[in-house]
Amino acid sequence: MTTIEITDNSFLRQFETKVNGHLAKIEYSSQERKVFLTKLVIPEEITEEGFKEDFIKAVLNEIQENNLRVVPTSPQIAGFLRKNRQYKEMLPVGIRI
Repeated sequence: MTTIEITDNSFLRQFETKVNGHLAKIEYSSQERKVFLTKLVIPEEITEEGFKEDFIKAVLNEIQENNLRVVPTSPQIAGFLRKNRQYKEMLPVGIRI
């Protein structure tokens, strides 16, 4: 896994990282210690193999460090969580993906 530096842009409610001058982001909303990951945007100029997975992992690790729960409303992020069961404990009680 490549180390990706994540910035939490709370004003725009998105986690961001820049790769070769291009901004990749995961938009979110938060409520009651839960972070709803609503949209994944990766510019087509970012073509590194495995970047999407590494970016999602970095964002999930950032959320986990803050002891928050995650609710993936983006189909791409929900699919990632389905394949990577080690993040299952981050889901709030009653949420299944």
